[in-house]
Amino acid sequence: MQDFYRTGGPTCEGKEAVEYPTPELEAVLGKTLGVPLFQESAMRVAMVCAGFTGGEADQLRKSMATFKFTGGVSRFKDKLVSGMVRNGYTPEFAEKTFSQLEGFGSYGFPESHAASFALIAYASSYIKCHYPEAFCAALINSQPMGFYAPAQIVGDARAHGVEVRPVCINRSRWDCTLERSGSSGRHAVRLGFRQVKGLAVADAARIVAARMDNAFASVDDMWRRSGVPSEALVQLTKADAFLPSLKLERRDALWAIKALRDEPLPLFSAAAEREMAAIAEQQEPKVALRQMTDGHNVIEDYSHTGLTLRQHPIAFLRKDLSVRNIITCAEAMNSRDGRWVYTSGLVLVRQKPGSAKGVMFITIEDETGPANLVVWPTLFEKRRRVVLGSSMMAINGRIQREGEVVHLVAQQLFDLSADLTDLADRDEEFKLPAGRGDEFARAGGPDPRDKPKPVVAARDMFVPDLHIDTLKVKSRNFH
Repeated sequence: MQDFYRTGGPTCEGKEAVEYPTPELEAVLGKTLGVPLFQESAMRVAMVCAGFTGGEADQLRKSMATFKFTGGVSRFKDKLVSGMVRNGYTPEFAEKTFSQLEGFGSYGFPESHAASFALIAYASSYIKCHYPEAFCAALINSQPMGFYAPAQIVGDARAHGVEVRPVCINRSRWDCTLERSGSSGRHAVRLGFRQVKGLAVADAARIVAARMDNAFASVDDMWRRSGVPSEALVQLTKADAFLPSLKLERRDALWAIKALRDEPLPLFSAAAEREMAAIAEQQEPKVALRQMTDGHNVIEDYSHTGLTLRQHPIAFLRKDLSVRNIITCAEAMNSRDGRWVYTSGLVLVRQKPGSAKGVMFITIEDETGPANLVVWPTLFEKRRRVVLGSSMMAINGRIQREGEVVHLVAQQLFDLSADLTDLADRDEEFKLPAGRGDEFARAGGPDPRDKPKPVVAARDMFVPDLHIDTLKVKSRNFH
């Protein structure tokens, strides 16, 4: 056997000791602890240990296709092994070295790329640590990008103490912006109009230009001053953008928009004002609309802005999940190594890297945070429809913990997407202040003396363009 030039002691985590068969290999692989991580390392190993020329080593490098295995490295096996044996290495060690380089060829990259990524990662980590509000806003403004959607970016920011404010017709711009938050010097993130699905950039610009320093006082005021079509107002209503400053719930804002017309504004504005005054004198009855449930509002938030600042969708289902012995993602991720757990969550990310030999990595999330899943190829084939088609899934599996890295290795998978279909009717656990319509649902109703003007009570208002049967969470899939 090859006499090892130097053997490092075992690590405190029980990892293998670092071994260098010769001083030459230590010079090449010293900073990577004996492992050829970069293409340059593979080239230098071939030149130092097997006598490759510079040109031959470059051909070896070119055969290592990043992120896909082409088998091109195999044609160098005989030359590499025989060259190493000639230079005093054992055949066993030469074969092992080639195996490392062959495996490396499916994911290897140049050291310069690693340095570039490391610099970006360091700078990003510094900004996220010291300026989390700016980091959050910048990531959302750069969408679409990365593994995580705005909902997860916002959720992580809020978990780290960042205040995130909703889209507002009087305060939002196209991009997310920073606003002063109290006297502490901190900033809050104001979500921008870019989060409103279906809203044109041009319409958003007209709204911002018309607003200037004079805030909109009503839906009609905004429509007349900005000149945007009523359809743009509907998109803003669906995103709940009238609530922060005008205190109009979705259905109230939509009701006000129904009275608008997308005709050219009249030249005789005075006549229009007299017409409005006459309508006011007629004292038409107010319409009290029953407001959406908490769950319905969450569905609308996800459908029209891609995120919610209200309760997490799974929070509405927690009582039912607990009855089925399904624990939270936080409980699962904090469990000891080897423990069997049963948890569930919304599916955020599916990844199936080419170098993972068919293993699927899935990230799920509930109201307590994310959980990372490992799905082996055999289970993936058995439950392909659940893995690829579920918006929400339950997982029975075993915790695998190594240092700070924790995974849940799935043994069984179940599709819980159907649990999201009736989310709109669930508000028993997270009640918001009652809307005006709820006052008339109480036994006996209000005292007639408390309302000088007649009020028409709407039992319920079904609005087809605002009603959604189920929560739609768009996952990021890489497979």
